[in-house]
Amino acid sequence: MTVNIIRIRPRYSECDPMGVVHHTVYPIWFEMGRTELLRMTGVSYRELEEQDILLAVVRLDVRYRSPARYDEELELETELKSVGRVKVVHEYRLKRDGDLLVTGTTTLACLNRDGTPRLIPELMLAPQPGSD
Repeated sequence: MTVNIIRIRPRYSECDPMGVVHHTVYPIWFEMGRTELLRMTGVSYRELEEQDILLAVVRLDVRYRSPARYDEELELETELKSVGRVKVVHEYRLKRDGDLLVTGTTTLACLNRDGTPRLIPELMLAPQPGSD
């Protein structure tokens, strides 16, 4: 499957008064990972939207193992796990110095602008550079 890694350094505004990253920030980082993973394959969300192809999160699972803190260097690994007829599943692993902090999974549904499901476009099904 296709995997991409991005580096993240938590900003002050993403943390609580104790310097711990707030739990609501991780799904935002997951979206950043998905966006860069897609871009790595030569497609951008903007291009999909211009073709009236929308990807909506229909399921989000997050497991918090250990807190991330303000200004730490983190790595978010995003992996494309499966592409079905209408849905796409990603897995996420957030690490600090190799230690696993957070894991997650999202399921996205492919929709038209009117919100009705549509088939995943061919450009997302074709083998992409960097995939196994």
